[in-house]
Amino acid sequence: MQTVHEIPDRMTALRLHRPGDPAGLVVERVETPRPGEGEVLVRVHAAAITRDELEWPADRLPAVPSYEFSGVVAAAGPGVDWLAPGDEVFGLSPFDRDGAAADYLSLPARLLAPKPKRLDHIHSAAIPLAALSAWQGLFVHGRLESGQRVCIHGASGGVGSYAVQFAHRCGAYVIGTASPQNLSLVRELGADEAVGCPGEDLEKTVGSVDLVFDTAGGERLKQSVHLVRPGGRLVSVAVEPDVEAAAERGIEAIYFVVEPNAAQLREISRLADEGELRSLVAEVYALDRARKAFERSLHARPAGKIVLQIAGQQRQPVDRFTLQG
Repeated sequence: MQTVHEIPDRMTALRLHRPGDPAGLVVERVETPRPGEGEVLVRVHAAAITRDELEWPADRLPAVPSYEFSGVVAAAGPGVDWLAPGDEVFGLSPFDRDGAAADYLSLPARLLAPKPKRLDHIHSAAIPLAALSAWQGLFVHGRLESGQRVCIHGASGGVGSYAVQFAHRCGAYVIGTASPQNLSLVRELGADEAVGCPGEDLEKTVGSVDLVFDTAGGERLKQSVHLVRPGGRLVSVAVEPDVEAAAERGIEAIYFVVEPNAAQLREISRLADEGELRSLVAEVYALDRARKAFERSLHARPAGKIVLQIAGQQRQPVDRFTLQG
């Protein structure tokens, strides 16, 4: 096994002991994982959190949360010859194993991509899950093309902010829905129109579109069936759309769960390095303040991602809103 420095036998990790409950999060000392065949060990510098993710590992507690991360390869296991200790990487960890809210994370090397050189670890950690969700929702499931009209719900959030940028870059006409206080941000990200929610009659304000990409669920998703033209698509990463209502109108309704994809991440990293992609970070918390960070994610919808700083962590939370890129 190649290593960049001596790996400690034990590490600090955030572990969930009760599903869905931030009060069930405990910072503990646990055994440091070792990379197996085709795996690498990453020294985690930052890990982002996702609303409701504490519900996911209910069948394998205690579990480490936070599945998107940025860090440095600390060790390469057998069979890994395209990554070496010291390489800066970022990625999305599989959801059926421990996440990245820990000093070290072991995962398959094939899931990693080079970290954007233009961005620091905190802004890079805010990219993988959110940006891959946006990419797959728009282009894999939504089949968005230049010249089409797309409505993106939750356009200022973690997933929605990337979706606005990707859709704008591909040449689509972009309509973003968001809270009234975030409408200027949505326009800044590239939306042609920004619509305030709730309270808007979307059928009147948005009109007919080829694709609705929903990241929020709720009333906006219910109204969206009436926005999509026959033959169009309604794609949600939040909740299952009303498939029967969609079929009655002649549209395709799709719910999907994001999948790790290194090839897509490499393209996303390239866009960030070329200044074509902005990473939104709403707030940054030290690992020992993770419980507060997860509580915040459940009770507010800040513009951008909430990120845990792991390596070189500060002992007090750093609250900030930044657009970097």
